[in-house]
Amino acid sequence: MAFDLATKRELPRPFKTNTRRKNASTIILYFLLILLAILCFLPFYMMMINSTHTSNDIATQLNILPGNAFTNNYRRMMESVNMWQGFKNSLIISVSSTALAAYFGALTAYGFSKYKFKGSKVLFGILLGSMMFPSQLGLIGFFKVCSELNLINKHLALIIPAIANANFAFFVKLYIDAAVPNEIVESARIDGCGEFKIFNKIVIPIITPSIATMSIFTFIASWNSYLVPLVVLYDEQKYTVPILTAMAKGVYRTDFGAVYVAIAMSMVPIMIVFAFCSKYIIGGLTAGAVKQ
Repeated sequence: MAFDLATKRELPRPFKTNTRRKNASTIILYFLLILLAILCFLPFYMMMINSTHTSNDIATQLNILPGNAFTNNYRRMMESVNMWQGFKNSLIISVSSTALAAYFGALTAYGFSKYKFKGSKVLFGILLGSMMFPSQLGLIGFFKVCSELNLINKHLALIIPAIANANFAFFVKLYIDAAVPNEIVESARIDGCGEFKIFNKIVIPIITPSIATMSIFTFIASWNSYLVPLVVLYDEQKYTVPILTAMAKGVYRTDFGAVYVAIAMSMVPIMIVFAFCSKYIIGGLTAGAVKQ
């Protein structure tokens, strides 16, 4: 313990101990984050590795290193299903659904946020209530409606319902409440702007992070949808990637190699979307969280 001889006071201790503790905490934190990243990436790695091995190797042993059976697995998969046609169908459905959900979902959210009319709270409560029920409960009614509208075995049956996306409207509505002041809308109205012009030219640029975030989730949900396309579509040429992936396993035995190739191919677009759009997800979820 050190003292100042002139004042007889204890001198402050050096900060080496605290610095060492902070460095140790940082090292432990980074170690845990790296371990978590490895655990998250491990299923994708095993999927890619298994796509290069034979069905017998996949069923009987744990494969860590790549094999040399990818070409044969891909050939057998293409003999059973036309995966590239499925890619085309899934892209048409997913991109169209995402575009419709983005515009009309944001428009609905803008209406709930900035228009206060009699019954608006009741309607918003119905919107929230619709989010509490799984979509499978309305599958029979949905099929009957599609049948009445002559939409069975048509991609429009999977695209048009994207206009009514409750999750999209709810998320964007909360974002508009936090990020779009009423003064901006009122100023535009005073300047003579119409309601759609205000929405298209002023509101959309402000709420782009929230739209981008929900668009990514909508695209992934549409791409991975299996049950609804299976019920609505019956022509193999119009099947989506998840249905063709299930068909790739075979009839009398499961061809694991072909299945893993199909799964790996179906995951590529989703991995690309996350790789290039993850910053929009983080920005959309955090923007507006702190009130300015």
